[in-house]
Amino acid sequence: MSALAPATRAWLEGLGFAVENESLWSEALTHGSTGEARDYQRLEFLGDRVLGLAVAEQLYRRNHGSEGELAQRLNALVSRQVCAAVAREIGAPDHVRLGKQARDDGAQGSDNVLGDVMEALLGAGMIESGFAATQAIVHALWERQVAGIAGRSKHPKSALQEWAAGNRRKPPEYALVERSGPDHAAQFTVRVGVHNVGEVTASGPSKQDAETAAAKLFMETYG
Repeated sequence: MSALAPATRAWLEGLGFAVENESLWSEALTHGSTGEARDYQRLEFLGDRVLGLAVAEQLYRRNHGSEGELAQRLNALVSRQVCAAVAREIGAPDHVRLGKQARDDGAQGSDNVLGDVMEALLGAGMIESGFAATQAIVHALWERQVAGIAGRSKHPKSALQEWAAGNRRKPPEYALVERSGPDHAAQFTVRVGVHNVGEVTASGPSKQDAETAAAKLFMETYG
């Protein structure tokens, strides 16, 4: 019996992936809520590294900015939000395998889930076809993002760090206040403060997102 639905296999091949081991690709699309022995987490770990190197090489060749500028753009382009946006563009939500409760909770449209699945697919591509072939797919799928504005403006955390230094203040301090919600719809609340200036709290779907939102709010309030 085939591990993939014919429509899912056709979709993957249409994206440029070479599908040999169907069980591997099924794993890449399987969320932990299904209760199956293997889900996408290990492949996500690998795909995250593949994505980072592929996009870093793409930026290096096409952008003559400084190391700091390249790093800023890279962080934006491999973020969970961008991974999820690419996953939506290619139609991934229709192929993610979820347990009933997770599907009822809206996990199919979650940035957390779709971002993880996108990276897991790249991990599976690496296992099946190696880095060069997977890199070519990343370059094609991320073309619009790389050519766009993602990461071109100063990141809020960098802006806050520079503001504190420029005003002879201690560096900003971030603290996780609360984590709530299920894994596929987690909510993080972070507090950021600068000594003798003030502090604010903000929330987001990941700790990094919450820290970014807090830095932005701090600058809007005290900057």
